[in-house]
Amino acid sequence: MRTILIFVLYFLIINNDSIAQQLPNTNILLFNLEQKTDSIFLFSNPKFLTGFNTQGYNNQPCFMSNDELYLTVQFPEDTTQTDIYALNVQNNVMTRITATVESEYSPTLVPNRGEEDYQSLFSCVRVEVDDENSQRLWRFPLDRSNNGQPVFTSIENIGYHYWLNYRDVLLFIVGNPHSLIVANTLNRSQKDVISHIGRCFQKMPNGDIAFVHKIDDSTWLIKRIHSRTFNTQLITAALPDSEDFAVLGDGTFIMASGSKLYKFNKALDTTWLEIADFSYYGMQKISRIAVNKTQDKIALVVE
Repeated sequence: MRTILIFVLYFLIINNDSIAQQLPNTNILLFNLEQKTDSIFLFSNPKFLTGFNTQGYNNQPCFMSNDELYLTVQFPEDTTQTDIYALNVQNNVMTRITATVESEYSPTLVPNRGEEDYQSLFSCVRVEVDDENSQRLWRFPLDRSNNGQPVFTSIENIGYHYWLNYRDVLLFIVGNPHSLIVANTLNRSQKDVISHIGRCFQKMPNGDIAFVHKIDDSTWLIKRIHSRTFNTQLITAALPDSEDFAVLGDGTFIMASGSKLYKFNKALDTTWLEIADFSYYGMQKISRIAVNKTQDKIALVVE
C-alpha cells in the first residue's frame, strides 16, 4: 500500500505538452457534497486524489463503498496497459487491484444475490492479450482471493457495462454505431435494446436506467430505460458535448460542462441550472462524475 499524496489544488495546472502517452492526462478530485435545497449544493473539503500519477491517466471512478473508490490508471511511462487501483478516501491509502499484462477498464460493483455466503464481486472490461485484443467483461472477488473469470466468453467488443442486478447486465457494444444489449449471466440470453448510445449509465430512484442517446453529432438526449420492459423514454436534452452524469436519490441529474456543474430535476426544472463553478481550482474540463451511495462525496475527473 502507498499513501495518497494530497496536493494543494493549484498544482493541478501542469504542462503536459512533452508527455507522450496513449491515453489523455486526467486527474480526480474529491469534494464533500451537501444538498441544502432543490437548487443549492455545497462542495467542500477538496482533495486531489491522484497525486501519485499527476501526468498519467486516472479515470472511470466508481465507489465500491462510501469511502473506497476504484479507478482505471495508466502511468506515463507505460502507454500500452492500464490497471485498476483502489483509493480509500478516508485514510488516504492506495491499493493496486490488478497487475496483469492485459488492460482493465471501467471497474463496477456487482450487486450481491442477497445470500450471506455469496462473495462480493466487482467487474471490469479487460482487453485480452490475443490476436484480436478481445474486449470481454470479467468478474473478480473484492477480496482478491482469485484472479477472476470472464462473465461471457462469447460476447466481445464490450466498451462499458452496467449491472441491473446480480444476473442481468447492460453491455455497450463497440461498433458503428455503438449499440446496447442486455445479457443474462444465468441463461446466457441476449436482447438488443437500442443503438447510437453514450458511455454513461446511471440508476434512477425508481430502478430505471438513464443513458445518453446520440441521435446525431449535435443532438444528444438523456433517456431512461425501463428496467423490465427495456422501453425508452425521453428525460431531457444533454448539455452540449457532455455525456456523463450522476443521479441523486431525489431524481436530480448532475452534469458538467467545462468547469461548471449543472442540475436538472424533471419534476422541478425546465432547463439545466448551474450549481457550481470549479475554475477557482484550476479545472477547465470536468469529464466524469461519481457520487457515493450516501451522496455525501462526489469525485470529478478533470482533463
